Amino acid sequence: MELDERKLKILHAIIRTYLDTGEPVGSRTISKYTDLNLSSATIRNEMSDLEEMGYILQPHTSAGRIPSDKGYRLYVDTMLEAKTSEINSLQEELAEKEEKIDNVLQKVAKFLAANTNYATMVSGPRYQTKRVKFIQITSVDQDSLLAVIVLDNNVVKNQMISIDEPVEEEMIVKLNFILNTTLNGLDVLDMNLALIQKLKEQVGNHTQVIDSVLEVIGKTLVEEDDLEIYTSGATNILKYPELSDKSKAAQILDAFEEKKIMHSWLGLPDKSKSGEAHDIQVYIGDETHMESMKDCSMVTATYQIQEGVYGKIGIVGPKRMDYDKVVGTLNSLMGELDDIFKDKNR
Repeated sequence: MELDERKLKILHAIIRTYLDTGEPVGSRTISKYTDLNLSSATIRNEMSDLEEMGYILQPHTSAGRIPSDKGYRLYVDTMLEAKTSEINSLQEELAEKEEKIDNVLQKVAKFLAANTNYATMVSGPRYQTKRVKFIQITSVDQDSLLAVIVLDNNVVKNQMISIDEPVEEEMIVKLNFILNTTLNGLDVLDMNLALIQKLKEQVGNHTQVIDSVLEVIGKTLVEEDDLEIYTSGATNILKYPELSDKSKAAQILDAFEEKKIMHSWLGLPDKSKSGEAHDIQVYIGDETHMESMKDCSMVTATYQIQEGVYGKIGIVGPKRMDYDKVVGTLNSLMGELDDIFKDKNR
């Protein structure tokens, strides 16, 4: 007898329902799955075949079915295979997209430096939120599990979890189910004590696993984004007498080499709440909140690749910079970037 696609869908529905309720699953419950669109009679026939094939069991006469070890094994293997394939595909797609975006942003930095005669900085894209996309727990040996957590920016975090006693395969499947149904799509900042308590109530004696997974997720809050920052035209600063003094110029040029200083301008406070798409802002002297830039002005603009994924462009020059030209150039460029990023997201 062949395990065709319909039988596989019904088996997965039985397992997901049983993991959620802990009760034997009947044909009427499975018939409510809209993606199956099958009658209860058809489902009963398929369930009989699945029982004969050893994938499900009937614990009591006239009761529903529960998964067998063979059924759990098939479910785990197909789930992990599908998720691994999905993660690999996403990472390849992201790598290709990032390479193209990197090239665009490098060209933007050079273009602005050449066209304004000022120094330019362009940050790589960063994510406004950090959401959980997928969690996978797998057994490594009797003393340890491996937790893989994928965030919505496709950052993958791995954590080895030491355990006091082996965790059965059925429980690992249940842990994966509970973690994914509870945390999928959730912003890391929204994980509160009530949610954590709910998780722990569902996993019984395996709260240690939940603690380890939450610890990995929590670490993403305090980790700095490893942003790429592209610069061009730093030596343009030397063209302006008021900035060409040896000590002043050295400070400014050093700032362009120091990544921590570069990160600080990404968090400059908004001076207006206009809500305009590109949020062009002008910071003069001390408004830059950087000692090395106190004799400069900086004009920044925000670009957006897609919802929640954005970066900043900054142009640095003397306080007497040609603001009209800089703002006009940025406005024109931002419109072109919108078109480029729309094409890349199709």
